[in-house]
This record gives sequence, structure tokens and C-alpha cells, in this order.
Amino acid sequence: MKIEQIYTSCLAQGAYYIESNGEVAIIDPLRETQHYVDKATANNAKIKFIFETHIHADFVSGHLDLAKKTGATIVFGPNTKTAFNCYNASDNEEFKIGNITIKVLHTPGHTLESVTYLLIDENGKNHAVFTGDTLFLGDVGRPDLAIKSDLSEKDLAGMLFHSLRSKIMTLEDSVIVYPAHGAGSACGKNLSKETVGTIGDQKNTNYALRSDMTKEEFVTEVLDGISPPPQYFAKNAKMNQSGYSDLEEVLSNGNTPLSAEAFEQLANSQKALVLDVRTQQDFVKNHIPGSIFIGLNGGFAPWVGALISDINQPILLVVPQGKSEEAVTRLARVGYDNALGYLEGGMDAWIAAEKTTDQIKSISAEEFSEETKEHKLNVLDVRKDGEHASMHLNMDGLQHFALDYINHQMNQIDANKTYYIHCAGGYRSVIAASILKARGFHNIIDIAGGFAALKKTDLSMSEFVCPSTL
Repeated sequence: MKIEQIYTSCLAQGAYYIESNGEVAIIDPLRETQHYVDKATANNAKIKFIFETHIHADFVSGHLDLAKKTGATIVFGPNTKTAFNCYNASDNEEFKIGNITIKVLHTPGHTLESVTYLLIDENGKNHAVFTGDTLFLGDVGRPDLAIKSDLSEKDLAGMLFHSLRSKIMTLEDSVIVYPAHGAGSACGKNLSKETVGTIGDQKNTNYALRSDMTKEEFVTEVLDGISPPPQYFAKNAKMNQSGYSDLEEVLSNGNTPLSAEAFEQLANSQKALVLDVRTQQDFVKNHIPGSIFIGLNGGFAPWVGALISDINQPILLVVPQGKSEEAVTRLARVGYDNALGYLEGGMDAWIAAEKTTDQIKSISAEEFSEETKEHKLNVLDVRKDGEHASMHLNMDGLQHFALDYINHQMNQIDANKTYYIHCAGGYRSVIAASILKARGFHNIIDIAGGFAALKKTDLSMSEFVCPSTL
């Protein structure tokens, strides 16, 4: 028996390759599927089943492409409605893969069709459980993403309470837990950085698995502090349910080199968004006017999904040398399939063609500190709410709104004023600055290094202090 977790950090997502006696099951595959096929072929094995724990909202799964390539059966939980052929498994139904068994445990709550897959080894022992978004390490799945459900968040949270206690917490403490996501995913609020655990560990450390917890307490705690889901979640769920284009076709269209002239013509004729995926340092120095920055070196795909509202938006790419296919693939992971090509030769080619460029002024935290001694400054903190609440600059003129919601909150600032902008380390602030510049806010100054650098200065900070309990 072989179990391999294939973890993709950008999405904080775990897919699984399970092999026994020449047969393979894939659980929650990513959109790019050839490596699953290659792995099975190298082991003289055949992919028999593609198990989906639920209809995913945070990425486009590879079940359709993988089924076309291999003839494997797509398996979803009970009563899953799709626009393509799949097998709806029943609660407690068992599937054989070589010498092992995969047992379906229907665990509604995150979504109605959510299931957990229990792996029973060659000796009939419960070995591992693939929990999808039902149980994470340190948290459980958010109960507000069900597709076209008449049930409320509280109803689904109540279902999740019963699913965890009747199906998962009854398993042996030694059973290995393989979740679908880790820290960084928007599918939960308190996910661990670890990606493999055990039932026993989770009973001891996961707030949602407390043995003395009532249903009412569970519902309250699970729903407390959940931020609105990113706008692309519903669109990805629809693609996973209804179908999508072959990845090879998406790559063929998007991984197309374009001269500076052709690039500019397409940008104008197709009303394409110019997306610059280089480093924030490169973007600050020189970029195409009106382009926005979301770098490959950060949480690229989730930020694309959160900030580009039209999933069908034509996109033209400015990429580092040799990174065009990676950029198109990572866009496709979250359903942005309409890339038209990339600028061949990058910004060097653009400049050589004597095209107009733009810049963002960037200063060090020390320079910013000196500026505050002489002038009253307007500052934008674009970190998440919790980051800001934990500690922030103690100064007049400070405004905070998380980057996630910048498209809805930029009316809170004045285009005629100059703003100094920061995040935690410098990635998100440049994303925000690029969006603001593209919308006509040109008086933006980036603070390089973000809050991490600001904390090293002598600037005054406001820090959250947890009230003591008596």
C-alpha cells in the first residue's frame, strides 16, 4: 500500500495518490492531472477511481480531465448533482483498490454532499481517513458554502456537529487524518500549518472536537469570526459541478508569446487585463501603465480569485523568463481560463519597443519614520483585520481595510491625497498600490518591507492586550 500527499502550497491544498496491488485511487485531484497518470504508469498501475470529498469551491478540481485520460470512475457523495457522469456513493459503501478498501462516510455540514473516505488496510484495520473539508487539523470546514441550499449556515453547522461526532470521533485515536487543506486556505479560520495528523491529536487539540461541547456551543464557535467567502468560490463550485475546458486547450491559448505590438493591440481590442506576475520589486521599478500586480512568489491563485471579479476576464501576462506556463496553469487552478498570451521578452522588450512605462514610488521604513517627524501622513494598512487588530501604527491619518475588500472600499480614500501603503511584508501592499493606480489613485507610496520593517523603527505601535481574567 502506498499513500502520497501531493500538497500545493499556493492553494494550501492536499490531493492524494493511493496505490495497492496495481490499482490507484486519486482523492481531490488538482486541475493539472498528467503527473497522476505518469506516476501510475511508472508504477505499472491503473487509476481506477477518482474520489471527490465534495464539490470544491476554492479550486477547480481535475476530475473531468483525469477521467477522460484514464477511464477512471468519478465518485462523489450521496445525491450529488452534476452535469456529467459520475457515481453517487451511498453512506458506508465500500470500494476495492487492490488489497485495500475505501469506505464512504457521509459527513454533511461543510456541504450537503460532503464525504470522508476511510481507508481500511490489507488486514482490515482502519488506517487513515481523508476528511476533505469536514475536518482540518485545528479546525473544521466553514458551513456557508453549500450550493443552492435552502438550509441556513446554522443548519449546516448543526449537521457538521453530528457528522464529526457520529462518523469521525468514533474512529480509533491512531487513525491518520489527511485533510484537504492547511493554513492559508479560506475554507476554515484556524487551520494548522501541519498537513497530517491523527484522530487522537485532533480530539486533544481541535476546539471543535471537545467531548463536552454542546451542539449550540459548536454552532456558535464554528460560525464566529468567519469572513465572507472570496467571490470566486461560487464560480469555482459551479465549474466543478457543471464542467470546464480541457487544461491542454487553456494552456495552448494562454501560453502564447506575443510581441510588444501584438500585446498592446490585444490589450486594447479585447479590453484585456494586463496582469504582471513578476516580483513586487520588479513591478515597483517598471511596469505597463494600467497593469495590476499579483506575483507568482506569493499566494497567487487565491489573490487572483479574490480580486479579479470577472472569471471570464481576458488576461495578458507579464511574466519572468520561463514562467509563462506556470502562470497560465495557476490561473486555471482557480478557473481563470481566458489568458490570451504573454509578453515575449518581458519588460525589456516593452521598453525596447519604446512603449510607455510607469512606476510606484517605494521608500524604506526608516525613510517613512523620518517623514512622520516632519509631516502628518495618510497611511493605508491593507493587512487582514486580525493582523491590524493585533498590532498597528499608533498615529493619526491611519486607515485600514484588508486587501481582500479593496474593490469595495477604495471609495473611502481621496484620489487627491498622498497615501503611504503597507502590508505585513511588502507583497500585498504592491498588489493594492497597483489596483489603486489602475483606478486613478496615482499618489501612492509603498513602504518596502511592510509592517515587519516598520516594527524595527522607533514608531509608536498600538498593540492588542488580552484582558486578564479573574
